[in-house]
Amino acid sequence: MSLMVLGTASHVGKSTIVAGLCRALRNRRITNAPFKSQNMSLNSWVTADGAEIGIAQAEQARAAGIEPTAEMNPVLLKPKGDMISQVVLFGHPYKDVRIGEYYRETDALLKQAVDAFRVLEVRYGTVVVEGAGGAAEVNLYDRDIANMRLARELRLPILLVADIERGGVFAQAFGTMALLPEDVRPLVAGIIVNKFRGDPSLFESGVKALEDLCGVPVLGVVPYADTGIASEDSLSIEDKQARDKPIRIAVIKLPHIANFTDFELLERHAAVTYVRPGESLAGYDCIILPGTKNTIDDLAVLRAAGTADEICRMRAAGVPVIGICGGYQMLGTHLADAGYESGEPAEAEGLGLLDVSTTFSAYRKTTRQVRTHAAPVPPILTRFGEVEGYEIHMGESRRGVCREAFDGDGAVSDDGLVFGTYLHGIFTRPPAAAALLSYLAGRKGLEIEEEDVFRDPYDDLADLLERHLDMDHIVGLALGRVR
Repeated sequence: MSLMVLGTASHVGKSTIVAGLCRALRNRRITNAPFKSQNMSLNSWVTADGAEIGIAQAEQARAAGIEPTAEMNPVLLKPKGDMISQVVLFGHPYKDVRIGEYYRETDALLKQAVDAFRVLEVRYGTVVVEGAGGAAEVNLYDRDIANMRLARELRLPILLVADIERGGVFAQAFGTMALLPEDVRPLVAGIIVNKFRGDPSLFESGVKALEDLCGVPVLGVVPYADTGIASEDSLSIEDKQARDKPIRIAVIKLPHIANFTDFELLERHAAVTYVRPGESLAGYDCIILPGTKNTIDDLAVLRAAGTADEICRMRAAGVPVIGICGGYQMLGTHLADAGYESGEPAEAEGLGLLDVSTTFSAYRKTTRQVRTHAAPVPPILTRFGEVEGYEIHMGESRRGVCREAFDGDGAVSDDGLVFGTYLHGIFTRPPAAAALLSYLAGRKGLEIEEEDVFRDPYDDLADLLERHLDMDHIVGLALGRVR
């Protein structure tokens, strides 16, 4: 037996709840796996065999103590703008489609998603299924392969997650239950109230009101928690606020920013601000150009806003500049797209901070995990040593006279203050994050306090759910022991 987790809306915390359930089940010696039939996100991960899946499912797999696989997220949609998304099917690029064309394929995609679920069920026994967005999108019921159509195919017990932080939890839960199709509504086995700020016991009357309104039990009220779990999609970036820390890092908030989860460990130890094009970069100790789904288009935005010139001025003033993936491509001298990245042929001059040129000459994506070593170039890379990351990119880059930043990857300036790499995820690893932060702290005459950055957040999350949810009942649902 397995379990399905749906939400009353997007961003209610489904992904975090699923990750916590995966670890709680594992801690109870129940082998399990996560599953999301369709995900829309520019935050992705590469499996050991080179398949690209949503980063949330990779995090949930880690919580379950298993290796991420393509079956855990068979359909990944990566928005490219103008109502066009790249469809990644079982970890590999399928095609770019407009949303209307995509909907014409949902019957076939649903079948493949159900097949993927069955593979996981046979392999692991218990599967924790995550829906997408809000469950009660009535206009999508005929083509929704992540919620209603999947629920009808799998017939699993459903946990409905509602977000109390933003208010309206009663309308969320009651409205969702009322709008669910009559054949799906009986599958809802309970409600989880998420992101409660304050003492959950103060909501006891609210719990009774929800149960009376919705006709199903409330299985717990989960306090708001800073979990340290990677963000699933772009909605999360709007919630980010820089911590009050002495080290200030600017991450350029590109219009098509991808994998901003690369910097979430840095956020816990520095004041990381996502700076929009046109906003000032004065006062920052480091500038990071992140990944993007549309490199040339976003580079044009930086130029029009004056941010490209300001980055170059900051570099001239001795501020380190780091480029990841698309950001690395922007740091080079020239980019040429034969129409495979942006849809039409285009060329652009890069920022010229590294002697690198990039071409997009085929509808081909590099996806692989990488373990390598940083080049012994002072003053930053010498601190890194061995690094781990993963590549997800279109385009190929050719270095000129500058050195590699890592063995087999990237480029670094002669003075070591500018470097670029195709490796996502290097700053999610504590050693690399600590290396960069210690260098930036030293420039300001500071020392980094040794915090427990190696702490596994999933046990803390599972403990939170064990304390605030009726986990015995939830486990019984997952194992088919109760209804």
